Amino acid sequence: MGEDFKRKLQDYAEGKLTDEEREEVEREMEKMEVYQAYLEEVITHSDQELADEGGERQTTHNHMPASSLKEAVIIRRGKWKARIMNVFTVLTVLLVLTVISTIITGVFYGSGTPDRMKAYRDVVESAVAVSYPNVKVNMNGSGNVFFTMDFTGKLNKRVGDEEIAVGDFSMRFLMNLASAPNITWQGNTMGGNSFFYHPDYKPTDQSEQQETNRREEDRLDHNEWVKLEKLPEGTVAEAYLSLDRLFSTDELLKQFEHKNMEPVWFAVDTGLDPKDDDSDRVITHPVGFPYWPIWQSDDLTVDFYSEQKTGWFGKVESSGGSYPSLESYGDGEKRNGYFKKTLYMLQKNKSISTKVAPFLQLDHTIDYVEQNGVRLYGAVITGPVKELLKLRKEPWIRDLRVGEVQLWNWQSRE
Repeated sequence: MGEDFKRKLQDYAEGKLTDEEREEVEREMEKMEVYQAYLEEVITHSDQELADEGGERQTTHNHMPASSLKEAVIIRRGKWKARIMNVFTVLTVLLVLTVISTIITGVFYGSGTPDRMKAYRDVVESAVAVSYPNVKVNMNGSGNVFFTMDFTGKLNKRVGDEEIAVGDFSMRFLMNLASAPNITWQGNTMGGNSFFYHPDYKPTDQSEQQETNRREEDRLDHNEWVKLEKLPEGTVAEAYLSLDRLFSTDELLKQFEHKNMEPVWFAVDTGLDPKDDDSDRVITHPVGFPYWPIWQSDDLTVDFYSEQKTGWFGKVESSGGSYPSLESYGDGEKRNGYFKKTLYMLQKNKSISTKVAPFLQLDHTIDYVEQNGVRLYGAVITGPVKELLKLRKEPWIRDLRVGEVQLWNWQSRE
């Protein structure tokens, strides 16, 4: 603190300053509390001198008595104390609400059999597997404060014998209310080739013989086959197959039994309105099921289980078991049953599943499949490029689209 300012404070206390100078000092006192402390010393000293002299300070329009100024300092300090107490009160309330909301959040998502976190995870993972060909996501859930929970995970595709990451998935829940997921695809993963032709599709108004001739030309000259030919021999690829008719699950599985490739996903016929135009028979949002069923929590036969409590409401669970076995190229009815079970589970949790895949028409799909059975018009397969090229002469394959390609990572199926 400078000597000039100290003199001004002395003059302020003795009422010797002009209005302008007094206002300037008061502004400075509001900024720096140390000035206020020093001013209090000056005021106290001035009051003592007045008491010794027996004098009495008079109030004029140019200055304020020391006692009034001291009261102003006390009031100002009181205001600051009140502000600090308000901030402390708000922080305390916020802390209490945070603790309470954390407890409620943990209890809400941890209750039930299976608990809500597992149940919601099953819905999200199943919705992805049903609506995105050859894509699956393994979710990690974490509860937050204020009744929210986040799911995050990697989107993976099976190409050859390996799963490759093709995107990122995240989704937030507020109690049982799901928000729209945030999906980020890597490269052109869900690009222009991830679609199927329905067997009823005809590109133009043409006769059946013309359509047969066109299909034969496509099988021999289609640029997707040419693209497959140009890929290096030491690579594996993903391919989208459109079939020339509707197959049962067992029929289609038998087509791959003695081939050095593997089906990974099947596209299911969900019904087409005869009044629809041909553009509706180019299926860009298919519904189907993976080669290995979408297991749910109640499909697991638990062999052992243990849990260890952590904190008041937390626990670490350990369990192990097995899922039902399936024939590699059979058990079509079992696979169909698991697919229907998945559809019913998604229908029961429609508010969540339709956030993941808004194009899912679950009521219509379930009714159609129950009436007509599970019939397949397409499949996603993977295997060595040279093996996929052998499908070119298969009459039951109407169209092929090349998907992801990777370096060799394959064990022969023959």
